Amino acid sequence: MAAKKKISRIGVLTGGGDAPGLNAVIRAVVKSAIREYGLSVVGFLNGFGGLIKNQARELSENDVAGILPRGGTILGTTNRDNPFHYPIEKGGERIFVDVSDRIFENTSIHGVDALVVIGGDGSLAIAKELYDRGLKLIGVPKTIDNDLYATDQTFGFDTALNTATEALDKLHTTAESHHRVMVLELMGRNAGWIALAAGVAGGADVILIPEIPYDINCVARKINHRSNQNKKFSIVVVAEGARPIGGDVVVQRRVEDSFDPVRLGGIGQIVAGEIEAITGKETRVTVLGHLQRGGSPTAYDRILSTRYGTAAVNFLMEGRYGHMVCLKGTEIETVPLDEAVGGQRKVPPDLDLLKSARQLGISFGDA
Repeated sequence: MAAKKKISRIGVLTGGGDAPGLNAVIRAVVKSAIREYGLSVVGFLNGFGGLIKNQARELSENDVAGILPRGGTILGTTNRDNPFHYPIEKGGERIFVDVSDRIFENTSIHGVDALVVIGGDGSLAIAKELYDRGLKLIGVPKTIDNDLYATDQTFGFDTALNTATEALDKLHTTAESHHRVMVLELMGRNAGWIALAAGVAGGADVILIPEIPYDINCVARKINHRSNQNKKFSIVVVAEGARPIGGDVVVQRRVEDSFDPVRLGGIGQIVAGEIEAITGKETRVTVLGHLQRGGSPTAYDRILSTRYGTAAVNFLMEGRYGHMVCLKGTEIETVPLDEAVGGQRKVPPDLDLLKSARQLGISFGDA
């Protein structure tokens, strides 16, 4: 039997939506690969687009110096450029084709023996398909939504949570001054982790999450109850994927060549309008949007990102291909990619934080 080819050069890319901590992972991959194993590292630009279009740059320790506290990614990213569903123009029409062969051609051109894919469920699903076709790789879980299956936490979530909590602190002061209802719409897709945690940390009175369909009359009842207790303002946190009982999510638009074509957004405005119509109280809405993706990562996210990056290199060198590094309790482990992308991690009904929130009197619009 032929001996396994030794890994001497690895590639790294960041795919999907950006998240604080991406640069920290890149830094950890580069420094540990060079220092611990004497490897060389190439970074592919703008997610899988760089692999498809052969856009890459050599990464040395100097290239990653000073990037630990920086938000964003020095490699660029995109939630488009799926190599198995890639848009081209043919006969005046836009069609989608499989260009995954280019991935293998370009990794070969750059002498890449194995790849580190840093991304969310869309990027990791693509990584799994590439692994199934023979590409040696390992995944690193990234999303501010914290909804990736098979890991206890993704990097980027803690920073987004802190940003959302700070916004709620600021909204509290203006809400109290003007005796208004303030609605804050947060990201999270179809999971309520950001909204739940930020709502509790920021002292919200109502939290609406995708996992618990709401009745707007219950929300209005909570606000009126506070008013009757001489509490002249209320704070309502709404996850972008929240939906009323018997209703559906609000879709802002669709991007057909994206990993995740559905763009949610607009539920905050709907909830605010209904609250004002039912209670008669002036209601304003704030959509925090991409502020949640930006800024310097928290200390927690810097540490988690660093642990993920070094572990990814270690596991690659052990030959643990087709896996994703993950956090289980306090330990960094791996899970097969097919398990990692096998479902979405949502807020469970028996979650301790959810129970604590209800004990505090926070309404979830269901009672």
